[in-house]
Amino acid sequence: MNVIADGNKPVIVWFRNDLRVQDNLALCAAGAAPVICLYIEDEKSPLRDLGGAQRWWLHHSLNALNSSLEALGSRLVVRRGAVNDVLDDIIAETGATSVVWNRRYDPAAIAVDTEIKSKLKSNDISVRSFDGQLLHEPTRIKTGGGTPFKVYSPFWRALNAGQEPREPVPTPLKLNDGSQRLASERLEDWNLLPTHPNWAGGMQNEWTPGETGAHERLEIFLDGPVRGYADDRNIPGQASTSKLSPHLAFGEITPFQIWHASSSVKDAPARDVEVFRKEVAWREFAYHLLYFFPKLATDNFNASFDAFPWGPTDPAKLKAWQTGQTGYPIVDAGMRELWQTGWMHNRVRMIVASFLIKHLMIDWREGETWFWDTLVDACPANNSASWQWVAGSGADAAPYYRIFNPILQGEKFDPDGAYVKRFVPELKNVPLKFLHHPWDAPREILDAVGVRLGTHYPLPVVDHIMARDRALEAYKETRGAA
Repeated sequence: MNVIADGNKPVIVWFRNDLRVQDNLALCAAGAAPVICLYIEDEKSPLRDLGGAQRWWLHHSLNALNSSLEALGSRLVVRRGAVNDVLDDIIAETGATSVVWNRRYDPAAIAVDTEIKSKLKSNDISVRSFDGQLLHEPTRIKTGGGTPFKVYSPFWRALNAGQEPREPVPTPLKLNDGSQRLASERLEDWNLLPTHPNWAGGMQNEWTPGETGAHERLEIFLDGPVRGYADDRNIPGQASTSKLSPHLAFGEITPFQIWHASSSVKDAPARDVEVFRKEVAWREFAYHLLYFFPKLATDNFNASFDAFPWGPTDPAKLKAWQTGQTGYPIVDAGMRELWQTGWMHNRVRMIVASFLIKHLMIDWREGETWFWDTLVDACPANNSASWQWVAGSGADAAPYYRIFNPILQGEKFDPDGAYVKRFVPELKNVPLKFLHHPWDAPREILDAVGVRLGTHYPLPVVDHIMARDRALEAYKETRGAA
């Protein structure tokens, strides 16, 4: 690849959601020039603030990135302030003549980058940006009519049949550090980690943020769980998914690396590999939607849903959902997994989202906001697109009248109760016959296992049949209004 023309002047590599040294085109572009690896906590950013779970991850990911850069002979400089001011300061302190970065694709970030690029160029600073977050630029894949895709299946076919994604680029063997004279702030002073209380213990046990952790996850997945993935990915009680989503969200691994690594797996059924790749492509589709519909997190993609008669949010029921106290075991297991680990199995995400929206009649935006704060893998595209998909208001969405029965969903996808027993341990001795609907168990059976509903475990906050009928009636009203 082409490198920066003047190899004697420092090059600023501005890291954002690309916290890696492997397959990093911006870092490679510096070539042999003195390099200043920079991360900025933008105090005046118009972008959405990171949630608490992602702030925890960011702290550890930045430390991991610094270690990787030190191994290459450089280091990470971290500073707070308005981006323009920080870049101006670094340029003045070092005489840097070039700034490079890897592109972001959410519209708010694009607007920021466009403004900064214009300002730097007006000051005779060279600016170049590179791909690294998506397999293809959002404008590259369009329908035969030249319009953006709004349905996933044809989007997948177009992506899969199109040009093969580029190969990952090699990691620099060594970096020429140009940051010796620069002061770097202490990451500990940014207060990214929770302290009073420290609620991150479960996440600490579950995750290894950083590039090394990302590639360990990929290797473990491709060595085993990818075989059978097409079916097993729906079973939350099994370790059957890749759990690469937070690593992708922070750019610790690229979709190019995942795509090409999956193509070289030995003895894996083609169907399993394809279904896994389709999950990678769903993320691409979500960014495609966000790129062309910037208000995906706040506005219904399908404007007809603006007429949906959401009831007033019941704070007690919302709290019960958030804390895993709804009385429906599969829902509560998912919400507790989220709180304890910062992540939730995808099948269960659909179940808990459907429950909030259709059983409790609470606006999908409440759920999207909660997930944004508690998920380590929250991203502006996937989080919004997935909530709208479940609500029925999004592109290629599940019909609103498709209402997940949390009892049947639990029995089908957690058939041995392993998932519920792990995260709702107060029910671990309830016979499997009643595990997903303990209110139907005879009193003597619950007494025998030491469970009293309403005391040890809550009674259902809403009746399923009543809630289903109410949701369908609301959907009819919306269709009539449209």
